[in-house]
Amino acid sequence: MKPTLLVLAAGMGSRYGALKQMDGVGPNNESILDYSVFDAKRSGFGKVVFVIRDDFAEAFKRINNSDRYNMPVEYVFQSTDKLPKGCSIMPNRTKPWGTAHAVLMSKDIIREPFAVINADDFYGRDAFSVMAKYLNECKNKQGEYSMIAYKLKNTLSDFGTVSRGICVQDDRNFLVSVIERTNIEKTNNGAQYKENNEQYPLDLDSLVSMNFWGFTPDFFLYCEEGFKEFLKQNSAPDNKAEYFIPLIVNKLIKNHSANVKVLRSDAEWFGVTYQEDKAGVKRKISELIDNGMYPNNLW
Repeated sequence: MKPTLLVLAAGMGSRYGALKQMDGVGPNNESILDYSVFDAKRSGFGKVVFVIRDDFAEAFKRINNSDRYNMPVEYVFQSTDKLPKGCSIMPNRTKPWGTAHAVLMSKDIIREPFAVINADDFYGRDAFSVMAKYLNECKNKQGEYSMIAYKLKNTLSDFGTVSRGICVQDDRNFLVSVIERTNIEKTNNGAQYKENNEQYPLDLDSLVSMNFWGFTPDFFLYCEEGFKEFLKQNSAPDNKAEYFIPLIVNKLIKNHSANVKVLRSDAEWFGVTYQEDKAGVKRKISELIDNGMYPNNLW
């Protein structure tokens, strides 16, 4: 069975000021998401599952569907009240539960190795090819995960702060840890992140996760159990903590429940965090089309 592409497309787009997952950046109004699906399909992925929200589902399905992509497409929905059995709903919670919670929404429909990506990040053709090859090697295995790594200096925005998973790997290219850092920004000497009102420097050559992960289906079991524990620790009504993928991945690495291979790719990452990033993304896509990497009209 071919691997599945799981696309996290339920984001609010608060810093961007619009729904990035449907915003056109290609010559025929293609979104970044369109290019990811196009790359995944030609790399050997067999199905796409979108994690979306109810409030824009109709518009999203009208554009992003199996007729457009000529491949199977399914949808699952993320909301703050979708919790594991036995967990209490928090009526005052408005902030999304995070990326690992989004992944958990598809546990009932994915039975094969799968990749996870953000809808608003452009990962590049080679990244999908590298990931598809690794996932195909993981059939009938458990706990053999992977991630595509990029250098921090190639993932920063000129227009504001970003969040990135800072990675450490061993000499065999297996992940030792990944820590989600928020409020990362460029400085005159490199980069820094802010935590508890303190600034800390970051090496521009640090490897980072851009949320391009590869998992086998057993990940859902670990993810659900981890989320239950997360909810116990963050049950205050005003708590805004999020259940990020790196949280559960770090736990699995430390207790030796999983290995995470750090995959390197020649592909260039780019994305839109702020509205001002859009012009640069459109320019880069135009260059890729001119170089023959993509057709002028994807679909």
